[in-house]
Amino acid sequence: MMNLKIIYGKIETPLGEMLACVSDEGLYLLEFNDRKKYDRQINSLKKYFNSEITKGNHPLLAEVQTQINEYFQGKRKEFTILLKFSGTEFQKNVWKELLKIPYGKTASYSDIAKKIKNPKAVRAVANANAANKIAIIIPCHRVIGSDGSLTGYAAGLDKKKFLLKIENNT
Repeated sequence: MMNLKIIYGKIETPLGEMLACVSDEGLYLLEFNDRKKYDRQINSLKKYFNSEITKGNHPLLAEVQTQINEYFQGKRKEFTILLKFSGTEFQKNVWKELLKIPYGKTASYSDIAKKIKNPKAVRAVANANAANKIAIIIPCHRVIGSDGSLTGYAAGLDKKKFLLKIENNT
């Protein structure tokens, strides 16, 4: 994968600017610019794919912007962008399970742990959720505490509330 060229660009949202990293293979990262540990996400992506990430234009960036716009307008409930995961097998299993949470619904960390057949891994599921590099599309914002509380969201609880409100009002 040494020759992989990952291109980044900005995505505008009602919650602020996001950074998207794409290649001909798919979407690698979609992250709010003000997210905690933002630089760590970028660096781990470079290392995982052994690739430089350069600013540029790519047709997939425009498609990501279109689909994100449709989501915020309440017109899109499912994304059709090919996703490229960068993480451990456990993390990938968690993220694939997150993709199964329907629009407008939520699941607890415990629910996810049970679905991946590792019911004691609640804390590990929470850590995998926090390591998600593709915000909104991999809907980590739909994961809540088992008591129904809005627990952590790397981009901030205000953003999590906003995203859940969009999904519950359509």
